[in-house]
Amino acid sequence: MNVGQDFAAANGGLEERHEVKFAAYEHEYDRLKVWLQMHPLAFRVPYPSRQVNNVYFDTWDYRAYAENLAGVSQRSKLRYRWYSESLTPDVGSLEVKRKRNHFGWKLRYPIANVTWSDHSTWADIRHAMRASLSPGAWLWFDQNPQPMMINRYCRDYFVSSDGRIRATLDTNQRVYDQRSAAHLNVTRPAVMQKTLVVEFKFARADRQAAVELLAKMPLRVGRHSKYMNAMRAAAFV
Repeated sequence: MNVGQDFAAANGGLEERHEVKFAAYEHEYDRLKVWLQMHPLAFRVPYPSRQVNNVYFDTWDYRAYAENLAGVSQRSKLRYRWYSESLTPDVGSLEVKRKRNHFGWKLRYPIANVTWSDHSTWADIRHAMRASLSPGAWLWFDQNPQPMMINRYCRDYFVSSDGRIRATLDTNQRVYDQRSAAHLNVTRPAVMQKTLVVEFKFARADRQAAVELLAKMPLRVGRHSKYMNAMRAAAFV
């Protein structure tokens, strides 16, 4: 399946979305939140904040990590995401996050009825996940067998009054290295700086409105990957 085909399959022919990220220290949180709410686009909160959890998977030779580090224009990464206060994986979705230049999209494969604990081995977890996945996800899952990192953060949601631009604000990031543990590691976090991440998402057709918005953003745009930052943090444990 090529890039165009899997985008169409995942999104029913919808347009790719553009993603722009900013990073800052957590003490900027209140200022950024007020800036969004007072902006002429009148960002509102569409639903409450929630806890986001991810397990990132990669190849044994760290292909996704290497491609991100090199800035490869067309790349993908695999993660399992669940929304819960629980640190152990809960009902959620396996996501293939694909990127082509500045545009991105996701393939999602739901996983239901999972029961794992902090005593589970990764071999058992992967077996249970694969058994719950649809056949369309097996290739992605089998090609990325190595659990790398668990990261979690609190996410706030915003959307412009016209509904064209969405924004998220992530804080309280935590990381747990999974590479050297046969069992799920949810007790030994890596040390991370107290940073926040602001991300804007919009369709290609809304690029001009987004450019005008971002020109007044009180932060500088830059490349930012939670997976890459988790790997860097784990290197200093």
